Amino acid sequence: MVELGRADALGLLASVPIGRIVFTRHALPAIRPVNHIVDREDIIIRTHEGAALSSAAEQDGPAGVVVAYEADSIDPETRLGWSVVVTGYARLITDPAQAAEYQRVLRPWADQDIDYTVRIRPDLVTGYRLVHAPSD
Repeated sequence: MVELGRADALGLLASVPIGRIVFTRHALPAIRPVNHIVDREDIIIRTHEGAALSSAAEQDGPAGVVVAYEADSIDPETRLGWSVVVTGYARLITDPAQAAEYQRVLRPWADQDIDYTVRIRPDLVTGYRLVHAPSD
């Protein structure tokens, strides 16, 4: 495993459309697959009203709710690829113009009404590339 710098890790994250968000629900970890875009260093996802993440991001005040976000691309045959984990705060985007712009460029892949937009501001970004072991 080769550790990646922040910029390289976020670049890889931006290269794939789907990841997994980890948040707390009833004091236990919950994980949901979601699609995303990366805007500068922020990860933008969409969710629906009543979703556990929407409720948590809305109720935790101006700081938001602590989440982790993970995406990867690993070939099961060669076992090569990469994995990136971002930890930070998720907040609902409440500015109507900003939310509308993200809703225009980030189409939900789930077949349901997805009317909330969430921004994850990364505090900690870790990434690893899985590479061939060096030959002796």
